[in-house]
Amino acid sequence: MKKIFTLVTLLACLALTTSTVFAEASVTRIKDIAKVQGVRSNQLMGYGLVVGLPGTGDSDDTWQMIQSTVSLLRNFGITVNAADLDSDNVAAVMVTATLPPFVREGDTIDVTVSSMGDADSIQGGTLLQTPLRAANGDVYAVAQGSVSTGGFVAGRGNQRAQRNFPTAGNIPNGAIVERTLEDDLGQNGQISLSLANADFTTASRITNSINAAYGGNVAHAANPGRVDINIPGYYRTNVVEFVASIEDLPVVPDTVAKVVVNERTGTIVMGGNVTVDECAITQGGLSIRIDRLESSSQPGPYSYGTSMIVKNVDINAREETSSSVVMPATTSVSDVIGALNAVGATPRDCISILQAMKAAGAIHAVLEII
Repeated sequence: MKKIFTLVTLLACLALTTSTVFAEASVTRIKDIAKVQGVRSNQLMGYGLVVGLPGTGDSDDTWQMIQSTVSLLRNFGITVNAADLDSDNVAAVMVTATLPPFVREGDTIDVTVSSMGDADSIQGGTLLQTPLRAANGDVYAVAQGSVSTGGFVAGRGNQRAQRNFPTAGNIPNGAIVERTLEDDLGQNGQISLSLANADFTTASRITNSINAAYGGNVAHAANPGRVDINIPGYYRTNVVEFVASIEDLPVVPDTVAKVVVNERTGTIVMGGNVTVDECAITQGGLSIRIDRLESSSQPGPYSYGTSMIVKNVDINAREETSSSVVMPATTSVSDVIGALNAVGATPRDCISILQAMKAAGAIHAVLEII
């Protein structure tokens, strides 16, 4: 009884402290919870050849490399027979890159080079000129340069040491942008903000914050994930400054009460606005321990017996005394976890109890198990 009274007293103090901390909602910038719609990156991809490998390239069974090498040599006026080609210093690779927004012709971007055959390593090789295309088939960049993998393979067969993944590498600034995406930001007199987490309350607060700063009905929330903004006339020729001023406006985002549980690691992450109804929790456990012991059986003196290894199994099981905790209705999930830890509950026990509390309707939050 004394133990339960101490826990209830501790929980009351925690509840007062928690309510004070959670009452002060965090103020953040619009820039940190939303982005301008249309300002996005684009993925590029291409197929190429890496040459100059020290015998670690594709084998003769990789026909795409052989055919690509034959076609490449034919473009330079050299005719070879594919059956006679034996070049293990060449590897067929896929080249990928991300084209950032607002890049111009002549800018450089990083590329990733990955082997698509049976090459052992592409470390130290050189990527030949490779066009990089977008999903629409147009070429937006051209990649070429020395490949760096950050790994290696030494030895052959079973006597081999490998560090990291030598079949994939990168070329810093290895691609040159050849085509610029159209920049139509604000050309129709309007921009839109996309919220990172769609929420009715947050969209409304962003709208009110923008309208309070610029007056009138400059902004309106089209849906929980998008806020449309009409660019004022005096900002039509300087859209960048207008966007920068909007991004610095303060707003208090609202989130759904959620408890995220990772069963594999026993991790529990909860939001500050999670509340719990009054409930009683009983926690008890059965501890089972199985030890495998190996002992040696020796024969008697002057006997013809032999020594033997005997495997014994020692099983100990005990049931712990259950502990009861009564939680007040004003408490939060953090208080529940603190109380359960005080009575010796393990992370697995806490997860099971949270699931049972959610099933009973005692937790007012979304319980997400990953």
